[in-house]
Amino acid sequence: MTTTPIEGTTGAQALAPAAASTVTAADLAAYRDAVRSALPAAGTGSPADGTASPVHAFVLAHTVAEQTVAALTAAEDGPVSVVHLGQDIRCRRLVAAGERVTVRLDVLGARREPRGTRVALRSLLSGDADGGAEPFAELLTSALLVGATALDPFGDISGGAPAPKPAGSGEPALATHELTEEWISRYAHASGDLNPIHLDQEAARGAGFGSVIAHGMSVVALAVEEITDRYADGDPSRVRGIGARFSSPVAPGEELRLELQPDAAGLVVRFTGRTPAGPAVKSGWVQLADPAAPSGGVRTGGSHER
Repeated sequence: MTTTPIEGTTGAQALAPAAASTVTAADLAAYRDAVRSALPAAGTGSPADGTASPVHAFVLAHTVAEQTVAALTAAEDGPVSVVHLGQDIRCRRLVAAGERVTVRLDVLGARREPRGTRVALRSLLSGDADGGAEPFAELLTSALLVGATALDPFGDISGGAPAPKPAGSGEPALATHELTEEWISRYAHASGDLNPIHLDQEAARGAGFGSVIAHGMSVVALAVEEITDRYADGDPSRVRGIGARFSSPVAPGEELRLELQPDAAGLVVRFTGRTPAGPAVKSGWVQLADPAAPSGGVRTGGSHER
């Protein structure tokens, strides 16, 4: 996948760039294969047939977000590290193999905090499969720029729409995994996130970790695949929304417990990822389209809560 900048951006758009890339079936398969390497074969939409992970929208937006953070912190005197605090993804559909996707990013706001500056980013993904007229995915990213003090506070970092409220309560489920260094490395290369803290023990220890750590979004992607298998008949195209907040890292060799709590209809599934040290991913949720609704639409008419 090759990303190219969009010409003619000025002002705020220059700080938050736009870029376009063509997504191949090999890109989509490599990502889902990496996530699912410890899971059974996929169901209706398999990596082999080019069906995307719903989390692939984040993969496409990540490069633009990195460029934006670099621009935001260009005036800093000292080093800045990025801590991913939370991620929301809302999607009308999955990205399709072979389509050209344009990512446009806005910096919604920044707020000074004791350790640095917290920022909120919004990414909109449009594809030529829709004629580029309407975004097929919207992402809200919350991150702490540790050590960043030169950026003046502005805008709003409160986030977007609240998480969907579950209707009743179904039977909870538990999935356990032990992530390996090989699994983490495979995810890093498939996602394009080659931050040394995920790949190099010395770099991870230099950043204050006891070992390399898993990507936060790899844990989310694994939870989404578990939920897709259990509650969506293995069909990732039914995923319409994903949200999670990140609490602590997951190291290789630790037991990762994914606690799944569906609502009565199995259309809103909340999840938490825990290690022996405590919560690693919290306030997680996945919203699924109701297969009985017209066009597989999301259930409507319910109330929402944060």
